[in-house]
Amino acid sequence: MNATPSPATSFATLPLPPATLENLQRLGYDAMTPIQAASLPLALAGHDLIAQAKTGSGKTAAFALALLANLNPRRFAVQSLVLCPTRELADQVTQELRRLARAEDHIKILTLCGGATMRPQLASLEHGAHIVVGTPGRILDHLERGSLKLDALNTLVLDEADRMLDMGFHDDIATVAKQCPKQRQTLLFSATYPEGIAKLAAAFMREPKEVKLAESHAKTKIRQRFFEVTEEERLHAVSLLLDHHRPVSTLAFCNTKQQCRDLVEVLRAQGFSALELHGDLDQRDRDQVLVRFANRSCSVLVATDIAARGLDIAQLEAVINVDITPDPATHTHRIGRTGRVDAEGWAFSLASADEMGAVGRIEQALGFTSEWAPLSSLTPGAGGPLRPPMQTLQILGGRKEKIRPGDVLGALTKDLGFAAAQVGKINVNEFSTYVAVDREIAAQVQRKLSAGKVKGKTVKVRLLDSQ
Repeated sequence: MNATPSPATSFATLPLPPATLENLQRLGYDAMTPIQAASLPLALAGHDLIAQAKTGSGKTAAFALALLANLNPRRFAVQSLVLCPTRELADQVTQELRRLARAEDHIKILTLCGGATMRPQLASLEHGAHIVVGTPGRILDHLERGSLKLDALNTLVLDEADRMLDMGFHDDIATVAKQCPKQRQTLLFSATYPEGIAKLAAAFMREPKEVKLAESHAKTKIRQRFFEVTEEERLHAVSLLLDHHRPVSTLAFCNTKQQCRDLVEVLRAQGFSALELHGDLDQRDRDQVLVRFANRSCSVLVATDIAARGLDIAQLEAVINVDITPDPATHTHRIGRTGRVDAEGWAFSLASADEMGAVGRIEQALGFTSEWAPLSSLTPGAGGPLRPPMQTLQILGGRKEKIRPGDVLGALTKDLGFAAAQVGKINVNEFSTYVAVDREIAAQVQRKLSAGKVKGKTVKVRLLDSQ
């Protein structure tokens, strides 16, 4: 049973319409997180805001509720723009906005990101939208083409502003901001507060209020351990760690694309379910990889730092630094992916003699003494090869065919008799739908669903290889 929130953290203390409060309750938003409690009263009062809080702290709802409060559903024009560093984060923000916007009828939210073809985006823009979520480069493309109009904009949100600056988006953000009406509210959210943020704020925010919740992860939540390795041992050490600790989901960071490929090859050869994420993947493959990792049908995601920016994967038990990063801030970003909210997590780092200087700089910058263990302390766990609990089915057909998650869940439970507990995440993309199901029943589900119907239509279903 959920505890009653204290009056200070109850959403009911905010000037929100009853329908919004009901929807929050339905979605399981029982009490405000610290960043929501600190920023929402200011944002709802119309102030510009600079809020510093780490990923996973509930900041999406903090700006979403503010921009929804400013929205007039009867005015069919773009009233809010959310800029995000990556397509993955933009998709996550869009999903959260859609859930929070359910209290109002017919609010149209559009995602505009690079890596997707322009034509469908142009067609969607012609039909209009209330809220646009996108990456700076693609938003700029649409502004230059004249396909995106911001005359009616009242709220501009910069999400993960520090990452956007890291990725070189400063000029793009400034250009987009200049095309927004001067009389608007600007909400800036950032995990860190580099010098560039102050410059951005000075350039186009009006007397912003500042909220800083830069609480670091509690030491008990992320447990770090370092292992000294030779170059020859490094990749094999990853499988030793996985076999010993047996985490359900692990994010392994490599410094290069080639190291990613090599590690995935080694892990697959040893029977692990591993996928790679780096800059050479096209957008469709990248989307599919992320869906499969987030829905727990892949045990290990091997990624470069650039590819993993903006990822927010729930229930991540472990992070492995296959290579030590020379940058202490990147080390913090990497290990901060685990130990979210109230969960605990492991952060393992493999260091060769050549990387000891980098380890020393990380210790110095982050103010901790590293705990070391020998590779010989790792022993294989019982139960054979580590397998993910779920497997993913791809249904050919998505939003274009008006498929919704409820249609798929209904087909599997009501029509085919599977238990709802055996069905995991359902992701509906433009042309494909991905559904995670318990590994033991995956082949059976594929067979039955191929012979059955979703939304009254027969569908093509394929089982994605668990490797």
